[in-house]
Amino acid sequence: MSIPSDLRSRKRLATREGISNVATRLFAERGFDHVTVDEIAIAADVGRKTVFNYFPRKEDMVFDRDEEGREVLREALRQRDAKVAPIEMLRLLAHRLIAEQSPYVDFSSRSEGFIETIQASETLKARARAIRAELAQVVTVALAECGGRDPDDPDAHLAAGLLLATWTVAFIEAHRAFRRGRDTEEAKAAFLAIIDKATIGLKAAMAGTPYV
Repeated sequence: MSIPSDLRSRKRLATREGISNVATRLFAERGFDHVTVDEIAIAADVGRKTVFNYFPRKEDMVFDRDEEGREVLREALRQRDAKVAPIEMLRLLAHRLIAEQSPYVDFSSRSEGFIETIQASETLKARARAIRAELAQVVTVALAECGGRDPDDPDAHLAAGLLLATWTVAFIEAHRAFRRGRDTEEAKAAFLAIIDKATIGLKAAMAGTPYV
């Protein structure tokens, strides 16, 4: 008897999460560069091939929510109310993620460990930079689509670059705020304060474009 597709999907998701959770624990304990894929496979009770089926690169186990995060950005712009400008929509998205306690905007001891793991590895820092560049392209294309412009539109590229810079600074400052005061709510407030302040400047910079 065949397994229902939804059951297969749940099993695949559970396996993927299990591998990611084991990898995260090992990376936190020993450092990304000192843990092998074979060790992760053994600890997760799966084969080496299975690990690579879910995570083509070792660093993908650290940034396992990368594609999901990209889709959140795309959907926020695609499903926005036509009365809400794209740049404003992304500001509202930041507030919604905070309100929903999304893992993308987690400023806590758990996320602190995640940041420390990345900072301790040149491989992970390089992947983080690459992800930022890839996200900028995702936002560029989504903005251009919203504005009815070509993906090569220089205004879309400028807006996306400024947006990614804004969110990057907001993330960094929020994590710093948590390290100083160990207060998650204070860190969230710092994150949103930067997003809100920068959005004012973004709207001024992009005046006359379909993005504001």
